[in-house]
Parts: sequence; C-alpha cells; structure tokens
Amino acid sequence: MTDSDDNGVSSFSKMKSWKADTDCCSWDGVACNAENGHVIDLDLSNSGLYGPLMSNSSLFSLHQLQKLNLDFNNFNSSTIPSEFGQLVRLTSLSLFDCSLHGQFPTNIFLMPKLKTIDLSLNDLLTGFSGKLPNSIANLEALIELDLSYTAFSGEIPNAIGNLKSLNILDLAACNLSGEVPLSITNLTHLSVLSLSGNNFHGQLPSTLGNLANLTDLSLENNLFHGEIPSSLGNLTQLKILYLYNNSFDGRLPVSLANLSQLQRISLSSNQLIGPIPFEMGRLPQLTSISLSFNSLSGTIPSSLFTMTSLAELDLSQNRLTGTLKFQNFSSSQLTSISLNSNSLTGTIPSSLFTMTSLAILDLTQNRLTGPLFQNISSSQLEILFMSENNLYGPIPRSISNFTHLQHLDLSSINLKDMLELDIFFEIKRIETLLLSGNKLLISKGKINSTLPKFKTLGLSSCNLREFPIFLKVQNELTYLDLSDNKIEGKVPKWFWNVGQETLQSLNISFNRLSGFEQPPIILPWKSLEYLNLQSNMFQGLLPIPPLSTKYFFASNNNLTGRIPPMICMLKALQVLDLSNNQLIGQIPHCLGNFNSSLSILNMRNNRFQGKLPRTFTKGSNLKTLDLSLNQIKGKIPQSLVNCRMLEVLNLGNNKLNDIFPFWLESLPELKILILRANGFHGPIGSPHPNFGFSKLHVIDLSHNNFSGMLPSKYFDTWNAMQLAPENRNSEPEYMGDHSGYYKDSIRVINKGMEMELVKILTIFIAIDFSNNRFYGEIPNTMGNLKVLIVLNLSSNSFTSTIPSSFGDLTQLQSFDLSQNKLRGEIPQQLTSLTFLAYLNLSQNQLTGPIPQGRQFGTFQNSSFEGNSGLCGFPLSKKCENIEIPTFGPNQESSFGEGFNWKVVVMGYASGLIIGLVLGHVIISRRPDWFTRTFRVNLHK
Repeated sequence: MTDSDDNGVSSFSKMKSWKADTDCCSWDGVACNAENGHVIDLDLSNSGLYGPLMSNSSLFSLHQLQKLNLDFNNFNSSTIPSEFGQLVRLTSLSLFDCSLHGQFPTNIFLMPKLKTIDLSLNDLLTGFSGKLPNSIANLEALIELDLSYTAFSGEIPNAIGNLKSLNILDLAACNLSGEVPLSITNLTHLSVLSLSGNNFHGQLPSTLGNLANLTDLSLENNLFHGEIPSSLGNLTQLKILYLYNNSFDGRLPVSLANLSQLQRISLSSNQLIGPIPFEMGRLPQLTSISLSFNSLSGTIPSSLFTMTSLAELDLSQNRLTGTLKFQNFSSSQLTSISLNSNSLTGTIPSSLFTMTSLAILDLTQNRLTGPLFQNISSSQLEILFMSENNLYGPIPRSISNFTHLQHLDLSSINLKDMLELDIFFEIKRIETLLLSGNKLLISKGKINSTLPKFKTLGLSSCNLREFPIFLKVQNELTYLDLSDNKIEGKVPKWFWNVGQETLQSLNISFNRLSGFEQPPIILPWKSLEYLNLQSNMFQGLLPIPPLSTKYFFASNNNLTGRIPPMICMLKALQVLDLSNNQLIGQIPHCLGNFNSSLSILNMRNNRFQGKLPRTFTKGSNLKTLDLSLNQIKGKIPQSLVNCRMLEVLNLGNNKLNDIFPFWLESLPELKILILRANGFHGPIGSPHPNFGFSKLHVIDLSHNNFSGMLPSKYFDTWNAMQLAPENRNSEPEYMGDHSGYYKDSIRVINKGMEMELVKILTIFIAIDFSNNRFYGEIPNTMGNLKVLIVLNLSSNSFTSTIPSSFGDLTQLQSFDLSQNKLRGEIPQQLTSLTFLAYLNLSQNQLTGPIPQGRQFGTFQNSSFEGNSGLCGFPLSKKCENIEIPTFGPNQESSFGEGFNWKVVVMGYASGLIIGLVLGHVIISRRPDWFTRTFRVNLHK
C-alpha cells in the first residue's frame, strides 16, 4: 500500500509527519509500550492509503500490536491477508470503509484476545463460501462485532450464542437470511442488536425479551411475520425499537407501554391492525412515533396529544377515524406531524400554526372540514400539506407570515372560491407549490425578478386557459404540471426558457394545444427525464424530446408524418408511447435495439406500414410491445426471443401473414399475447413437446385463419390460468411499467361490443380463439384453467360435446361457444358457474333440456337460439316428460326480465372478482356503471 497524493488526500495523512531518523513512538498515530518500546497501538485511519494490502507488509511484524485502525482508506478492492492472524495480541481491529474485497480470513476468528471487530462498509467482503463461519464462536472475549454493509450471506450460525461477552452485534445490510437463531438470546450482555436490511424471515422468538440490557433493537427491512412478541415489553432499557418494513400482523402489544426508557419507535410498513394502545402515550422519554402504512383503526388516543416529550408523530396511511382535537397538543417539542391518508374529521384550529417548534404538518387525504386558515401569525412551518380535504377559503394574504415555508400542497381541497395565485408570491422561501384541482386566478400584472424561485409547481385541473406569464422568470423549476386545463393554441416561444437547465418533469397533457411556436429540432430542456404531451391536438411532425428523456408520452394527438430518425439518439429512453396518432412509414429499426433501456414501446392505432423491426437484441429490457391497429405486413421476427423480459405482445389488427409463432413459448414472462385480426394461418400446436406460456394471462387469436385441432396437452403448462393469484382480496394491481407512469391497455371484443380496458388487472384471465377454422373436440384440459374470466371459442367448427370439465371454471364471467357444430346436451355442471354474466351457445346442434337454476335463470332466448334440439326455459319449447325446476321467490330477477343481478355480482361483492365482467347484459343495461367501475371505454 502507498500514501496517496491524489486529490489532496495526502495532506490529511498521519504518515506525513513520520521521519526515519526519529523515534517511531513519537509519530502521529503510533503508541508504544512505555516499558519496552513495542508498538501496541497503530491508528492510520483516514490517512490516504491506497493500493492492496500486501502479505509481506512490515505491519505483520508488529507482534505486540494490540489495536489497529485503518478506517477510511482505499485498499483498492484487495483481500484481507491471512497474515493478520499473526497479530495474536490484537484486541481491536477496525477496517471500516476500506474498499476490501473477497473472503475474510477464518484464522482471524481464532485470535482469542479480540474484543472489537469492525469491517463495516466493505460491500464486497464475504465470509468463507460467503457465510459466517461457526468458528466465530472462538472469539469468547468479543465485545463488539460490526459486519454491517458487507456481503456476508447465509444464516447466522447457532454458535453465535457462545459470544456471551458481546455487547454490540451489527449485521445490518448484509445478505443474511433464514430465521434468527434462538441461541442469540444467550447474549445477555447485548445492548445493540441490528439485523436490519437482510432477508431474515419467520417469527421473532419470544425469548428476545430475555435480553434485558438491550438499548437498541433494529430489525427493519426484513421479511419477519407474525405478531410482535409481547415479551418485548420486558426490554425496560430499550431506547430504540425499529421493526418497520416487515410483515408483522396482529395488534400492537400493550406491553410496549412498559418501555419507560424508549425514545424512538418505528413499526411502519407492516400489516398491523386494531387500535393504538392508549398506554403508548404514557412513555415519558418517547420523542418519535412512526406507525405509518399499516391498517390501524379507531381513534387517535388522546394520550398522544399530551406527551410533553414528543417531537415526531407519523400515523399516516392507516384507517384511523374520529375527530382531531389539535388544540390538545401540549408538547412544546413537536417538530413533525404526519397524519395523511386516514379518515380523520374535525376542523383545523389556528393554534396549530403558532406552535413554535412545528416544522412539518401533513394532513393530506382526510375528511377535515372548516376554514383552511384563520388568524395566521408568524409560523415556523417549513412543510405544509393539506390536499384532498373538504376545507374552504378564502386564503388570506397573511399567509405571507409563513416566513419559513418552503413546501406547500393545497391540491384538491374543494375550495369554493377562486384561488388567487399572487398571494403565494409573498412567501419568499417557497420552493414547492401544489394547487392542482382548484379554480385558479392568475394576475396578468408585471413580472419581476423578486418572485420566488419555484422548483416544483403543480397547477393541473385549475381551469387555466393560457400559460401563466409568471413562468417567464422561473429558471430553477425541476417539476411543472399544467395538465388537464383548457390551454389552447401553441406553446409559446418564451416557454423554452422555463427551467431550461433544471427542468426534469414537464406535463402539459389533456389540454387543447395544437403545436409549438417556432419549434427547435430538439426540445431544449437539458435535464428533462419525463415529458407528457398526450391528449392534446398537436399536429405535424413528432417533436424530438431532449436526449436525457426517459419517459415520453405523445399519445392521443393528431401527429402525422414519419418518426424522425433522431428518435434513435434517445439512448436513455425507457417508455415511448405514441399511440393514437396518424403517424406513417415504417417503425424505425433502432427501436428494436435500444439495448437495456427501452421497456415500453406503444405505437398502437397509427398508420405504420412495412415490416416489424428485426433487430431485437440480447439483453433487451422490453416488457411491452404494442403495435396493434396499424398496417404492418410480413412475419413476426424471431429475434423477439431475445426480449426475455417481454410481458405484453400486442400485434392485433394488422396485415401480418405468418404461422403461429410457437417459439414465443420460450419467453418466460409473457402474460399477454394478442394476434387477432391478421392473416395468421395453420395449426397453433408446437412442433416440439416442450410447451410453455406458463405466465400467460390473455391470449387473443381471433379473426385469423388458424385451423386444425386444439392440442389437448397444450393447456397443461398454462399455469397462470390454473392457479388463483395470492392476495386476491388486496388492493388491485395492474399490468404496466413499474415506475407507475404507464399502464398497459387492451381491447376486448364481446358480442359485437368493443371494450378498451384502460388498465388491465393482473387477475384478468382470458382466451379468445373465435372466428378461426379450428375443428374437432374442445379439449377437456381447458377445464383446468380454473381462473379464466373470459372464454370465447365462437365461430369455429368444433364438433364435440361441451366438456363437463368446464363446470370447474368457477371464475368464468363470459362464455361464448356460438356458431360451431357442437352436439349433445348442455352439461348440468355449468350451473356451478355462479359468476357467469354472459352465455352464448347459439347456432350449434345441441339437444336436450337446458340446465336450470343459478345463473341459467338469468339468460335469455338469444343464448340458446339456433339449436333445434334444445328445450326448456327460457325457450318456448317444452321438454316432454321432464320436470323443469322453477325459481323460488328468492331467485326472482332484481335487475330486469330474465336477469338476477344479485347472483351475478356475488363474486364482485365478495372481493373475488375485482374487475372484469364482460357480460352483454351488464354492458347493455348498465354501461355507465360498468364504465365507472371497471374503467373501460365502450365502442359499438
């Protein structure tokens, strides 16, 4: 290793004072034994040392060395030499943040006098085979072990329990996993236990409550589950308790109120339920409470409002109710209150704004009412978020008394009065101003340089009719949202200077803009990452966003012409959505080889011609490719197999002419495959026995010329259609970009009704093979696809009976077998399909009685017409010598003739079908309800 001269680091080096002709015991960082002159303490921390640690270093000749500190040096990813094991008298070894790499030598764990080991912040340092060795048990004198932010992996060995002198154990942010060994509760001297940021799972052992000397217990960011042990209430010396970001459930233990020394507690981001214990407000030392992102309910205990020590209170994102009585806050120490996303009621007293210590107040998304501000005097608030409440104004000009305010969010607070933007210009320190969803009045007075320099401006849905003129002097903006207004005409030339060096996100979507005034070749914002121009009236050529752009949306406009070749220069592009325009020409081939950046490519509903790009390369990160509703010809390029992350492939409604692309089975993540309304032909069976499509949710091959029999074994591997997803009753999830900026959408045709699913629920499972030339039997194996919601095999030439196994499709809501040559009776098992809202068996050769009961009592004649051999309700043809059950009083239609609404929505009400009922009856009779509930657009 050498003493570095780079970047001026050497000026801090302790070795600068070392001189060969002087006593080394006088050197900076060196301490010696006064009796024999041996070096016993060497502290070269932060000395600018650079280069590998060499095994022949003179360091290892210091056999009397007891303490060694080499923190904050750069050993250039070298390994730790095993020669450290020769320093047998060492009691302290500290190599914090030294850029060490590779395996930690196990012979160091044989040094009997070691009391402290600190190897933290060496993120490439591992143990033998990556794991903590059992030999760690030999360090019986060890008091402190810090391996945090290293790459040690595997489980904690049971032998850890032998380190009975251990006072500090810090294993945070390693790659450790498994369960916490019970032996860890043998460490009765432990005061600090940090296992945060790993992959530990299982339940916490109740014996943790035996570690009576613990002052710091940090187990956050793991996979722990189960209830929080009530035995933690025995840790009466505990000052810090961090259990956030796990999966703990159940109620908060009342025993936590025994922790009289507790200063900070965070249980956020778990699955806790029930009320907050009143006793928690009696902890005399508590300064910080964070219980956010749980499912806690009930009212906020009044005891929390009277805590004199409390500085931070975060109860956001729960299910808390009741009236807030802010005036009861007695703590003079409060700096932060976060109660957003609950159902709290009450008014906001002006006394809240006079608390001398309060810097952060977040009451977003509650049910607060009353005046927004009253009698504003000087306030220390720096952050004030009040959006999505039912407050009213007016907002007084005395808001300028918030002299420290930097971030203000008053979006969607249902103000009845017009909001004057100018009054916020008097808050001189303000950087963030979010007023979206209010009626805004902007003065056209003089613009001067004394206006605040905003960094974040949210002015969407404010009834603006032009670009606010005050933006001319806003050269520090990073975020600007003017979406969903009524701004007309062209984007003015002066707008190019708004945040030209700083702007990262610009949203001017959902206005009436027609173009740009004197547009440059490339839009000028040098730092822009997000640009949204969608749903305007932009005409002409596609504008080229800055080269830094990651997300570009220009859908739903009137853009024409070809895509400029310069689009290929956007190497950081992750999402490109140009759908619903009038673009022509061929899709640039470069869009197929954007390496690992491009994730979403949506060009649907344009006028593209030519062939598909054939340049999809290995390492592609493409997840969605939607080129539907164009005029693309030719075949599907087999280079698509390089897109191993592909989830959505929609090539429907083009002029492709190809056989079924069986090789797509090799794509492990493919969930949606739409090839409908093209010129595909031939069988769909794979020429080899390795079937795939294990994650397929939606397949639409309709309106092609596919032929042959459906291969029976084909559906055995369609696992996603067989197994119900986990957490089916939780919040709905949609397919799309994980950033949240983009959601996939598809169109589904059912009984002449075209439905655009603006967002696709992950539980939506559908098969549409209609309008082809399939023949023969319908495979019984399709009955294994138990979570199917839509099945359409109509307009083919199937000649078999209806498989009785279809009675197992218990989630089915839309079922169409019409216009085939099906024979035999309708299986009685179909009456078990209690979610079935639409059924069409018409135009076949079915015979016998129509099954009765449950959903079959809701279908009309049209579901069965064209089958001369069928009889029974709802047909007028009676079945001879067959008793047909009739509906009881409880089965009478409650939604019009022949339709039992209560039965149909049984699944929706139970939470099992969140999302997609494609029944013709529902759509035609309640289109407003259907559109609102399931977010679809309907087209005749």
